[in-house]
Amino acid sequence: MGELRGTHVPVLLERCLELLAPALGRGGRTVHVDATLGLAGHAEAVLRAHPETVLIGLDRDTEALAHARVRLARFADRVHLEHAVYDELPEVLDRLGYPGIDGILFDLGVSSLQLDAPDRGFAYAQDAPLDMRMDQTRGVTAEEVVNTYSHPDLARVLRVYGEEKFAGRIASAIIRERERAPITSSARLAELVRESIPAPARRTGGHPAKRTFQALRIEVNRELAALETALPAALDRLNVGGRMVVLSYHSLEDRLTKAALAERVRSKGPIDLPVELPGSGPTFRLLSRGAELPGEVEVAANPRAASVRLRAAERIDPNAEQQGRTDRERSRRRVKAMHQPGTGSTAATAGDSGGRDRDGRRGGGT
Repeated sequence: MGELRGTHVPVLLERCLELLAPALGRGGRTVHVDATLGLAGHAEAVLRAHPETVLIGLDRDTEALAHARVRLARFADRVHLEHAVYDELPEVLDRLGYPGIDGILFDLGVSSLQLDAPDRGFAYAQDAPLDMRMDQTRGVTAEEVVNTYSHPDLARVLRVYGEEKFAGRIASAIIRERERAPITSSARLAELVRESIPAPARRTGGHPAKRTFQALRIEVNRELAALETALPAALDRLNVGGRMVVLSYHSLEDRLTKAALAERVRSKGPIDLPVELPGSGPTFRLLSRGAELPGEVEVAANPRAASVRLRAAERIDPNAEQQGRTDRERSRRRVKAMHQPGTGSTAATAGDSGGRDRDGRRGGGT
């Protein structure tokens, strides 16, 4: 395995622990899934904070799993580490015999290990082979993508996954270059991208190749396709009272997360009915309004947290929530009826001899 390459500071660690605590610390054995284990910073903190919690850690990166196994060795009796992508979660849980879970964390995007390892090809600032696979045991590389995709397909990847305004120009430059010789170097690709973007646009928004490298990484690792499958599957496996926390680092991930949660927190019944129909109520509640952003102190301590967006939700009992809403509606109707003319206590008060007449004088005889 060798020495650990790079550094790892878990993003929004204290906030993640705070959000997960009610689900993991409610007594007895609880089960937590770290769907993007990485170097296990979040996972180690969860295991320390909750001595009865079992951890299931997933990662597609075998090097990350090796480091995590060493880091979590003292918790080995309550840890399962799995070489898997997060969209394989249902199969992993079934194989391990866990029908439901109490907590799950997704810390999306590329890990510190992958960014800081120059031979992995993730960083545009360092020259390396164009690999970009999180799991180096399978799948196509970024080199294969840039050297074999057609112009329309390359432009689509850069435009959709990188939100790159100059996708067509960059794709054209890649096609021209690879006709002369295959593109195998991350430094050469970064230079091609820089040359393809007009000079005024290069002066703002960070490194010109940032969006292209993001797009290729997402395409190589099928990140969004896997996430789109994984989020609803994870929500389905949470027990009542269980919580999910998602850390996203670009708008595409955050949009998918927002949509998956929105589907579970709204009622599916007709909006004009006074009570919820059975089975139509929300099954989750949001734990924050919108996406939470990092504070200045967090970003100063960990610059990679600058772009993070946090969303979290808790599974609720729809039957209990429905009964609560029904009880509140009945109470509201009783209060409303009491204030209708000629009914209830309001009518009795109006006819009471102790009331006031229209001139404001106390009644009761003269």
